[in-house]
Amino acid sequence: MHRAVAGAVPAATTSAPRPPATRPVIGIALLILSAWTLSCLDASGKWVMGAGVPLWVLCWVRYLVHLVLVLGLVLPSRGVKILRATRPKEQLVRGGAMLCATVVFFKALSYMPQAEATAINFLAPLLVLALAPWVLKEPPRMSRWVAAAVGFGGVLIIIRPDSGLPFMGVVFGLLTACCFAAQFIATRRVAGDDPYTSLIWSGAVGAIALTLMLPFILPPALPALRELSTANWILLISTGFTGALGHLLQIGAYRNAPASMLAPFVYLQIVSATTVGWLFWGHFPDALTWLGIAIICASGIVIGLIEWRRSQKTTAALAREAKNA
Repeated sequence: MHRAVAGAVPAATTSAPRPPATRPVIGIALLILSAWTLSCLDASGKWVMGAGVPLWVLCWVRYLVHLVLVLGLVLPSRGVKILRATRPKEQLVRGGAMLCATVVFFKALSYMPQAEATAINFLAPLLVLALAPWVLKEPPRMSRWVAAAVGFGGVLIIIRPDSGLPFMGVVFGLLTACCFAAQFIATRRVAGDDPYTSLIWSGAVGAIALTLMLPFILPPALPALRELSTANWILLISTGFTGALGHLLQIGAYRNAPASMLAPFVYLQIVSATTVGWLFWGHFPDALTWLGIAIICASGIVIGLIEWRRSQKTTAALAREAKNA
């Protein structure tokens, strides 16, 4: 999920300005493609870790290829001006949060099935809503706290004692949700920047930080890398391509459709994660886990609709005031 989710942010937590939506069907299609692409990223990362690739090397390759690919696609059309951030410190914080989320999510995937790990990630936007009065200085709202509590109840069903999920996997899964929440909050603070600027900065922060760590992480990894098959090398390098492509598809989705319309479709990433996890490893959630997943999705969709209706009323009220003035 890098996004993610692994990268998508439901409407209730998205504030970046978007161009007028003129092609909602294309926006929805791009978002669904993004979900499948990022699920393939997660599965590839889980697979190559099982083949012996160390976590830090995986993350380094993922970020380095991501950065090179995005720069190669964006710079020729947008020029170097796209690199300029209006709030560089906040972009660094956002990039750091995204790097932490990537590392702990891949660590969670090394312990637990992809569907369950992805579902826990969707607690992140609900955490942002619950903390909004303190971290975003927004008015406290009971509906947000109720939605967060219900969503956490869904997580508790997924990680129940008889679920068979490893304890450390659950710990890293919950840490991932917290890191994604921090990333979403940081994203709100850089909402004035072009989405491509944020995409480049997030890739650059991860790539540079992990490159500086190479003297420590590469030597112990060399024996495993020497034994890696050609197919696994291709999968490892593909993590950068799928990561960059998934985020580019997300940007395209939100440029073609409003966030309120896309919010329900964000949760289809759980379907893609489940399908990919089943195809790769034969993992399929049981009935109680699906109940927990459904509760998380329902709480996110309902609060998204409530927030959308509230914003519509606020917009209408401001329009009436402006007209009367």
